[in-house]
Amino acid sequence: MKNFFMALLLLCCLGTFAQDFTSALDIVQSDSPKRSVEDYGIDDIGDGDSQEAFKKAALENGLPQRTFKNLVGVENGYYLISGVFRKTNKLDRKIKKLNKKGLDAGYLLNPENGLNYFYVKQYKTWQVAIEDSNTNFDNRFDDEVWILQVLNSSTPKGVSETLEIKSSVKDKNLKPKKPFATNQTIKKADEYFSKMWYAEASTLYEEALLNKKNYSYEVLQKAGDAHYFNTNMEEAYKWYDILFDEYEDQMTADNIFKYAHALKGTGKYGRSKRLMRIYNKKMIDSDNIIAFDERQELDLDEILNATVKFEINNLSTNSKYSDFAPMYYNEGNIVFASAVDSSILKTRRYKWDNQPYLDLYTAKINTDSTDISNAQNFSKQLNSKYHEAGVTFSPDNKIVYFTRNNYGKKLRRDNKGVNHLKIYVSTREDDKWSEATELPFNSDDYSTGHPALSKDGKKLYFVSDMPGSMGDTDIFVVDVLEDGTFSTPKNLGPEINTEQKEMFPFINEDALYFSSNGHTGLGGLDIFKTILDEEKGFSPVINLGMPINSNKDDFSYIINEKSQKGFFASNRDGGKGHDDIYSFKLLEDENDSGNSTIAGIVTDLITKDVINEALVALLDENSEKLNEVLSKEDGSYIFEGLEADKLHTIRTTKATYFMDEQQVTTVENDTIEANVALKKLKKMIVSEDGIRKLKTDMIYFDFDKSYIREDASKELNKLIEVMTEYPNMVIKIESHTDARGNAAYNDYLSDRRAKSTREYIISQGIDASRIQSAIGYGEQNLLNGCGVLSNCSQEQHAANRRSEFIVVSM
Repeated sequence: MKNFFMALLLLCCLGTFAQDFTSALDIVQSDSPKRSVEDYGIDDIGDGDSQEAFKKAALENGLPQRTFKNLVGVENGYYLISGVFRKTNKLDRKIKKLNKKGLDAGYLLNPENGLNYFYVKQYKTWQVAIEDSNTNFDNRFDDEVWILQVLNSSTPKGVSETLEIKSSVKDKNLKPKKPFATNQTIKKADEYFSKMWYAEASTLYEEALLNKKNYSYEVLQKAGDAHYFNTNMEEAYKWYDILFDEYEDQMTADNIFKYAHALKGTGKYGRSKRLMRIYNKKMIDSDNIIAFDERQELDLDEILNATVKFEINNLSTNSKYSDFAPMYYNEGNIVFASAVDSSILKTRRYKWDNQPYLDLYTAKINTDSTDISNAQNFSKQLNSKYHEAGVTFSPDNKIVYFTRNNYGKKLRRDNKGVNHLKIYVSTREDDKWSEATELPFNSDDYSTGHPALSKDGKKLYFVSDMPGSMGDTDIFVVDVLEDGTFSTPKNLGPEINTEQKEMFPFINEDALYFSSNGHTGLGGLDIFKTILDEEKGFSPVINLGMPINSNKDDFSYIINEKSQKGFFASNRDGGKGHDDIYSFKLLEDENDSGNSTIAGIVTDLITKDVINEALVALLDENSEKLNEVLSKEDGSYIFEGLEADKLHTIRTTKATYFMDEQQVTTVENDTIEANVALKKLKKMIVSEDGIRKLKTDMIYFDFDKSYIREDASKELNKLIEVMTEYPNMVIKIESHTDARGNAAYNDYLSDRRAKSTREYIISQGIDASRIQSAIGYGEQNLLNGCGVLSNCSQEQHAANRRSEFIVVSM
């Protein structure tokens, strides 16, 4: 049901409500108190008990039924019949009309009476047939139907499985082809897959793949994907593994990424690393960013070898369905999302993972046991017949933001038939919540969800796949203005967002927490932390490690920093349902002091002179500040009494110099030397051909992209430091492309890059008036001879994709 979020944003990649954000939420409604087909058990054609269950289900759902036996050349199964005809000359138009609506219509002949039975669809199981009839085939066919069961049929010798089922009147002399069951099964699976009904799709792909003749690239890939999107990593791994064996050369970077994550999800980290190297190479070959390198391999090893710091417990209120997205509410309560089946007569189910729809619940936190109790419906005004999840509250708890399907009087869809997610807001008045209204930056064409308010209520973080996203889903932020309006959404940038999924933000006074499958992790979604510095922006993200993270999906993390207790959700092994909520508390470190030391000397990079009174900060592996000192007269500093085998960051700052950061790992009973060489800010101001420029390392862009890469943001941060040091400096930005592509398009692309660079600088606190212009010049000013017809390397072309900064005044 993250799936709702993944779908909720897609919004979860998990089998949770947060999975693949663009979900087609085709919801079934009925005014009559019909039972859900799941209440009757699994069908087995011909079995006596099953026959009784079928007849009982058809009767209770008001669906007339008949059974035909021993029809030659007709496949066993269930047919929803719309009419019976003596002649077939009028059926061709009917079939074509329904085929255009995505229905597999046809007719079959009963030789005993010479009648042709026109069916809307054919099924392997009666449960799905009854479900379709109850929904009028997802509102695509309104006429009355009845259900025909075909038993004990056979294929005549010499026909080679050619069937006497007609899909049009032109098919009277059918030629031998693939078995009908296989073709129809795959076609039906594809239909479910396109709607993101992954639970149904995976079952049918498995059925089709019982025959190895169906091991096509597309079917194997979709079988793996259907399980992957429902976070069944064991089954996803099985089919991706076969896909890799059969079609290694054809596998895309996306195939490899999912295969690698499925390997992580089954604990096969060594092979996952090897696959990520292949993924990395494919990304480089396609002019994309490097996704996995040796540093990330070391990061993964550190995560796997980290010491356990938390105690976690599965909450007693978890159900067999999805429970996730906890959020603090009032004093001593949480609100969370659950798909617990609270219906009395009919269970409405979300087709992604075949679970009931999500509602919001509230419960009391038992501080002694770190459990919750007395769970109850949060609000009848806010819970609807579709999904609600992912809440956040204003500081006074009188305003709530939450995620819901794009739903007014009915579900709204985009031109592809996709029902997206939106963020809604409601105000509490006299202990009742007002009718929810959607936020202005929502859209019918993309999803927004997972809202998270800052502690002061002035910034709203959320997840979206809106235009301007770097990956599948990104985290954005808007300012909540005093008049209740919002600023334009701003992408948090490449320090946080990757080309994969970032979801479930939570922010407090100390840090931003979020889930991602794009940063280095253990498999599925992992939970990460980053420190927000008002001047420097977000620090490098830190994986929270085990046991908070696992090889499955871990997400929707919240924490009380004072008590170091909190909650998160996971679909890890050993839970009660698809996704469970876990409580955690930080374990006290018995070794709060050590005998390791870090020491060094701070000097000027160029002159080698020692620098005194530089501020040297010691940060732990989570970027939390442990200590800070000023360098002495001789430039020296020292940190003593540190625990051994711990990764620390030494951050050094001094006015008129660039900040320096370096990572150091302590050694038991030893001193690690970490000398610091600072570079003067003014060294960036140079004169070239009589023009003053801010000389950074090259600000490169990926091929055909305009977003600010991580390496570019670090260089731009240096530029921002200089502009901060010289408050009267005014610059103009010139952006350039390589020569590949249409010249007019390159002019457009470079202008986007210039504007993107300008927006990044402004987002870091530089006044917009200090940037005189930001203009793209396309391929007009190449640094080398790499024109459109040249035989240049990727690196040579990349050298032309740059931004330059001209100093207008100081």
